[in-house]
Amino acid sequence: MKGYLRKDGRKGIRNIIVVAYLVECAHHVARQIVSSFAGQDVHLIGFSGCAPNDYAYKMMQNLCTHSNVGAVLLVSLGCENFKRNQLAKYIAKSGRPVKKLVIQENGGTLSSVEKGKTILKTFTTELKKVKRVDFDMSNLVVGTICGGSDATSGFTANPSIGKAFDQLVAKGAICMFEEPGELIGCEHLIAERAENEALGKELVTCIKKADNYYKAMGHDSFSEGNAVGGLTTIEEKSLGAYSKSGSLPIKALIRPGEIPTDSGLYFMDVVPDGPPLWGFPNINDNAEIVEMIASGCHIILFSTGRGSVVGSAISPVIKVCGNPKTYENLSGDMDINAGKIITEGASLDALGDEIVALTKAVIDGKKTKSEQLGHQEFSLGYKYFQYGKKNCDF
Repeated sequence: MKGYLRKDGRKGIRNIIVVAYLVECAHHVARQIVSSFAGQDVHLIGFSGCAPNDYAYKMMQNLCTHSNVGAVLLVSLGCENFKRNQLAKYIAKSGRPVKKLVIQENGGTLSSVEKGKTILKTFTTELKKVKRVDFDMSNLVVGTICGGSDATSGFTANPSIGKAFDQLVAKGAICMFEEPGELIGCEHLIAERAENEALGKELVTCIKKADNYYKAMGHDSFSEGNAVGGLTTIEEKSLGAYSKSGSLPIKALIRPGEIPTDSGLYFMDVVPDGPPLWGFPNINDNAEIVEMIASGCHIILFSTGRGSVVGSAISPVIKVCGNPKTYENLSGDMDINAGKIITEGASLDALGDEIVALTKAVIDGKKTKSEQLGHQEFSLGYKYFQYGKKNCDF
């Protein structure tokens, strides 16, 4: 397998240009710049808020210096609170080409769009010079999430991903799972797999925090679509979600943007710390995908039963579909049919092997279905976290 060597020593599996707007007022200009490069590896990300937010800044730092990112254009209105100069210096320190485009200083929309296009043409030429090097499993970071779950998810797609996780970690990869709000009722199972007793207690506290958060918001992570798909309770859904994590010991609890450095299995806490405050988001799949990418994920394994068509900016998304009828209906969006467990009697081990094989192919450049279709969804909001965990670089 081959990857792209960055000047900071990390290796990526894609060589994309990121155009990042730093306030919603700059979104249109940034989108117009990106639309001129349709079909090319130019991705749009951004932060819509204007009020200062440390979480969003940390996320943008990590996303703009992700190993799949080769160059960055920052698009600013000019008067927002986001620290564009500081972010540009951080990106430049990583060795990536970076430019700032301030709309108020460049004559408005039309002239800013034209200047942005010129900058991206220069970036495109520079990225052709990036060195391709060997990429093995010890370089790989993979995350997993489920969306549109149904009654099939818990015994087809989710445990198949768990089998793949066990293989990938054994080969030296870093794997992470999250969704503490969808592990309610599984606290004891999570705690039993912690590498030590202290971590076990921390994991239980994390899931209880998620339960309290959802209660304060007036809902939990159980949707109407889950019920239509045959699930009955959040605990039943949680057992299925839990099976995505495989069977190996959990090495540490991390928070969004914390980047593990050692091979192993990690659990990510995506629920904000402290009491619910203004600006806390309604958690959604793409926001959580972005948080795992900000923690270094090259690839996301996405399990679904009822079906989900989303992809993501920056890192490829592999769709593992647990329901054979959904796979047939949405075959253009699904990468792997875990529903074969139902219709053909395929084993979980066989599906795990298939996921690992496709992961290797995607590393080597094969486009996932969402990449082929041009899906580059992105979501980033306001959150508050207390950082400073062990076994991670931030």
